[in-house]
Amino acid sequence: MKLIKIDTGHFMCDGGALFGVIPKKMWAKQYPADDDNYCKVTMRSLLIDTGDRKILIDTGIGQKQSEKFFSYSRLFGDGELIQSLKENGYTPKDITDVLLTHLHFDHCGGCVEKTDQGDLRPTFPNATYWVSEKQWQNYLNPNIREGAVYFPENMMPVFEKGQLQTIQEDGNWLPEVEIKIYDGHTSGQIVPIVNSPQGKIAFTGDFIPVVPSVRLTWVAAYDIQPIVSIQEKEAFLQKAINENITLFFEHDFYHECCSIEETNKGIAVKERFSLEEFTSSN
Repeated sequence: MKLIKIDTGHFMCDGGALFGVIPKKMWAKQYPADDDNYCKVTMRSLLIDTGDRKILIDTGIGQKQSEKFFSYSRLFGDGELIQSLKENGYTPKDITDVLLTHLHFDHCGGCVEKTDQGDLRPTFPNATYWVSEKQWQNYLNPNIREGAVYFPENMMPVFEKGQLQTIQEDGNWLPEVEIKIYDGHTSGQIVPIVNSPQGKIAFTGDFIPVVPSVRLTWVAAYDIQPIVSIQEKEAFLQKAINENITLFFEHDFYHECCSIEETNKGIAVKERFSLEEFTSSN
């Protein structure tokens, strides 16, 4: 098995949105912000190559939106999904599965591409796209807060091509991948846990977006049910300690992975390291 980081770009995120009710005086010591209160965040996908299957977790924001949209999103840097795949020796045709944590635009925007003629088509022609059934229903019938982050053009071309499958519940999705489903951030968010030769590693998505968010009460303002987020996080982190699960961060600009531990002050970050350091261990 190979685990490969796929860079799809970076954007600026409001620090108050990222850390919710936590005062800036506290979170700014842990995660830098500019004078406008914006923080650098990344969109870091994960490619799992099992030999038979090439599984891509999340696809970033994509390239098909308008210039106005990209300006508003405050994107920066050179990361891009297809180019990053190419740099690692893969093409869109190689991908067999696209596993989506959820369908907010910065996680699934790369699922669909625009042709030279302006038509929309799935970016990965040979892939099955997977999302939880709860999240799919939320996408089709969004609440008033999430309606603005679900774009029809990101997923409907996939659905119309018959390439979409839904996951009903927690469990072993594949022998190498366990699925946990959580509802605090958005209904039916998936956290995949990969059982690799070097140990278990979880793709935390928006469940735990950056390293400082490991703290139980540090919950993003984006979360639909913040109390549920805290409860889910506490149970997950205890599982991570019991099973020695490494965390892989989709959005932390500065750190890719961390381990956690139980301390006399509660659950805390133990070590920070890169995915390459994790895969080269043992």
